[in-house]
Amino acid sequence: MTLRLAANLTLAAALVLPQAVVVAAEQKPDIAIKTKAVEIKVTLDNTIRQNAALAANLLADSKRWAESNRADAAKEYKSSPELFRDGRAWTFERDYTVQSIIAGRYVSVLRTMFIYTGGAHPNTDLNTILWDDTAKKPISIRPFFKELADNGPTLTAMRRAIIASLKAEKKERGIDEPDDSWTNGVEPKLLRIGAVELASSTEAGKSAGLVFNYSPYAVGSYAEGSYEAFVPWDVLKPYLTPEGNALFGGSRPAEKNTSRK
Repeated sequence: MTLRLAANLTLAAALVLPQAVVVAAEQKPDIAIKTKAVEIKVTLDNTIRQNAALAANLLADSKRWAESNRADAAKEYKSSPELFRDGRAWTFERDYTVQSIIAGRYVSVLRTMFIYTGGAHPNTDLNTILWDDTAKKPISIRPFFKELADNGPTLTAMRRAIIASLKAEKKERGIDEPDDSWTNGVEPKLLRIGAVELASSTEAGKSAGLVFNYSPYAVGSYAEGSYEAFVPWDVLKPYLTPEGNALFGGSRPAEKNTSRK
């Protein structure tokens, strides 16, 4: 949970803040495993916790993931105990947060995963889940587009808009790339173009477009951190199905129109 304090914090907000910090500190993970070899945590945000079907789906997957990593750590601990001296242990964390809820039906969830199994630094992996709260299952963005063939016109147009968005973000961060080799991390293929979510909109019940999330290393150096690229819905309009046309509209809210750094 992040608390953003304005410089002109009022006295009332200051009085509320300590209580908020206490609540955040007391929030426990939904899955927690700790052994000599590994510590694993999975945490759902409160919006997900209140959606029983979504929470159950994410926890079922995460329990399998946690058990697999626990078993791998135990095996490594047995075969190479020297790697775990002085209390060193592997660490795996998954945090799930809702990014948008569109038309009361489509829930975009960002999964942030932290992994440390030795080395200079932990690794961060970003992925997304698009949940259909009517069908009670994860879906892809396919229903919203006429075609999504690999290297087809829709994904090619998406990639072009993503690269433009990422270049603008790199410029804002003061990063001068010597060439365009970093763009190889974005391919015009549904499973390789980026972890996608539906963007919030100024128009009620609509999505302003698509947001694509990139982990560190995906489109830049580790030091650059993660990136997101926003593709407005009007860029996608020629490729939308009737369902997609009904879903998209409006503009991205100003507070959402910034990249995660």
